[in-house]
Amino acid sequence: MKLIIHDLAEDTLRRVLPQTTAEDMVITDKENIHPCIGCFGCWLKTPGACIIKDTYGQMGKNIAMCSEMLVISQCVYGSYSPFVKNVLDRSISYIHPYFTVKNGEMHHQQRYKRDFNLKVIFYGNDITPKEKETAEKLVKANAVNFYSTVESVTFLDSIQEMEALKL
Repeated sequence: MKLIIHDLAEDTLRRVLPQTTAEDMVITDKENIHPCIGCFGCWLKTPGACIIKDTYGQMGKNIAMCSEMLVISQCVYGSYSPFVKNVLDRSISYIHPYFTVKNGEMHHQQRYKRDFNLKVIFYGNDITPKEKETAEKLVKANAVNFYSTVESVTFLDSIQEMEALKL
């Protein structure tokens, strides 16, 4: 299954990804997303599931089911848009609260024995070289924490440029 997390309008998503299938899981900003409150309930009280009862409470399990994650986000100061960042924050249940050393660094242990490919497309006009560098480092760090492989990080100036790619 492909997991698509995006901040595009629905009509724009249909133009950018016309071949999206019923098997794909699309996470969109249709409903009000509550921010992660840092309570660690998804680690301790309800392992693997957020205690906040909204549409985004199963993000850890959603990630565990995917073989590919595609993130499409406006590049905001070298990071994801607020909505996409919030979704990724709410995905913390994908990992354990326990630590392990990985690549000489301390990281959380993997909850689900699942590997997936991560593709990220950032869009926005006037993305500076420093913002691109920061965003690439962020995606690589996310991949380490998600136990995934970065397939690509792409920067586009506009949605029209994204539409021309025929993702």
